[in-house]
This record gives sequence, C-alpha cells and structure tokens, in this order.
Amino acid sequence: MKIAILLYPGFTSLDAIGPYEILAHVPGVEMMLVAKEKTLLIGEMDIFKIMPSHDFSEVDTADILVIPGGPGDVTAATDPATIAWVRKIHATSQYTTSVCTGALVLAKAGILEGKNATTHWAAAEVLEALGVSYKAERWVEDGNVITAAGVSAGIDMALYLLGKLMGPAIAKSMQLGIEYDPHPPYNAGSVAKADPEIHSMLTATLQATMRDRYSSLIQ
Repeated sequence: MKIAILLYPGFTSLDAIGPYEILAHVPGVEMMLVAKEKTLLIGEMDIFKIMPSHDFSEVDTADILVIPGGPGDVTAATDPATIAWVRKIHATSQYTTSVCTGALVLAKAGILEGKNATTHWAAAEVLEALGVSYKAERWVEDGNVITAAGVSAGIDMALYLLGKLMGPAIAKSMQLGIEYDPHPPYNAGSVAKADPEIHSMLTATLQATMRDRYSSLIQ
C-alpha cells in the first residue's frame, strides 16, 4: 500500500505527522512524503524542518493521499503544479484525505465538489465560500474522501481510516501501541464544549485571520 503525504512550506506539522504516526507502521506500507521539490521544508512556526522523500515527478499513484493544512496551504492551493498533482493522485487513490485547512486545497482542486466536508472550525466560512457543504464533525467521510477537522483530528481520522482498511482490531492495536488515550486538562477542544467567552475571544482573532489569509482563494 502506497501512502502519499503532501508537504509544502508552511504546513502544520501535526497535520502531517499525526496521520504519519498512525499509518507508517502498518506492515507493507510504503510511506512517501511528497513535495513539489525535494528540498528542506520549514513548517508553520519556522522551526520544524523536514526533508521530503519524493518530489511530484517521482509519484504518479498512491492508495492513500493525505493533505495537511497550515498557513502555506494558500500557496499550495493556488499553485498549478500542486493542484495538478493532487488531482492526478486523487484519480488513482482508494482514499483521499485532508486534515484541518488541507480541505481547502482539496476544494480548489475540485475534489470536494458536491461533497460534505469538515475543516478547522474557524475556516468553515472559507470552505463554504468555495462551494463545499461544511459539517461540524471530527471527521467526515463522503465517498472516497475523508476530511478531518483541526490539527489533532488527523489522528482520529487516520485511526478510522486504518480500521476501514485493515479492520478494527488492527486500528485498536495501533491506538494502544501509541497510547492514544486523550485526557486533556480542559474541556475546551471544540466549539460545542468551550466556554462562550473563550469561543468569542478566539473567534474574533481566528476568523479575521482566516478571512485575510484565504481572501485570494475566494475572490
């Protein structure tokens, strides 16, 4: 099984590494970290650095495609070579997936047309402006496309995908193996659970940031 994770400058590290940690240890998997060029990439916070294993010219097919989000996704979503590669791989994939605002890349590639999808809650308006029906879920499956909500949701999505591909026992074994048993110190991890004042404060900041960041995508 070939799994391709798209990388680009400014990607959010956990968006990519979360699914990677779930899927890379499955026997028989060929994991490919794919970028436009095989050069050292710097993630969202200008600290995390990673070297892709493949460039676009080396990967024509994949059984699973994972698209992470992050501030650099604007460049990815408007880059003709990146969009062309995403479309090409999607045409061969058993499942095409995204984490957080990676859904916006899928939307710009036309892959979410007529589908339900999720993304980071603060980017929901942007996703809908691109003609996609937003669902406030941890992950959303529509056909062979699975989109995950913000950042940490990529781990949940990858476990769900692993269960679909190899059965619940394998997925449960992987969950136990990485000791994924979240007990956050605060019950504020979703819009539905966060205190109203926290939600309002973060909404004012994040949604304005999202509108500015993605204005070029929805013009």
